[in-house]
Amino acid sequence: RQNFSFKKCFKSGEFVAVRVQDPRVQNEGLWNSYVDYKIFLHTNSKAFTAKTSCVRRRYSEFAWLKKKLQKNAGLVPVPDLPGKSFFSFSNEDFLERRRQGLQVFLDKVVNMTVCLSDSQLHLFLQTQLPVGHILDCVQGHTPYSVTDAILTYASSNRGWAQAQEEDAVIKDCCNQWKCDGFTSGGRFVLKRFTQMHP
Repeated sequence: RQNFSFKKCFKSGEFVAVRVQDPRVQNEGLWNSYVDYKIFLHTNSKAFTAKTSCVRRRYSEFAWLKKKLQKNAGLVPVPDLPGKSFFSFSNEDFLERRRQGLQVFLDKVVNMTVCLSDSQLHLFLQTQLPVGHILDCVQGHTPYSVTDAILTYASSNRGWAQAQEEDAVIKDCCNQWKCDGFTSGGRFVLKRFTQMHP
C-alpha cells in the first residue's frame, strides 16, 4: 500500500495531506495514449478553498505547472519533476518511480508559501480544468472566478464520486496520527464527508 504523505504545521495546527496514486493508461492502444495519475488532497489549511479534492493529471500537465510556478516564483527554485523519458506503459517499475517523483514534487510544492499563493496550483489540484482553461481563468478571461471553479468541481458528482473512495484513507490517516494534527476544521471535514457518504 502506498504511503500517505502527511504534512502538518505544529504552530498553526494546519495540515496538508496529498497523495499521488493509481496510474492509468488512457486511450490504450491508440497513437495518443498516455498515463495519468490521481491526486487526492485533504487539508484544513485556510490556503485551500476546498478541504477535500480528487483529480487526475498527466505528466505533461505537471510539467506545465512547474514551468508556471517557476515563472511566478522568480528566484525561488521550484522542486524538480522526475525526468521525462520514453517508456512502455506496461513498465510498472517506471510508472511507480514516476509516481514517487510526482509525489515528492507535490509534497514540496504544497509547503512553499510562494507556490501556495499561485492560483494556478489551486486550479491544478482542485479542478479538472485543462491547463489552457486554468490560464484563462487566472487571467480573468472566463465567466467564472478561481474560487467559483474550485467550488463547482468540489460540489459536482464527479468530484465527490472520486473522493468517496478515499474516505477510508482519511480515516486511516487520522488513526495513524491519533488525530493530534486535526483541528476542529479537520474534524468538520471528516464529519461532513461522512454525512455526504453514509
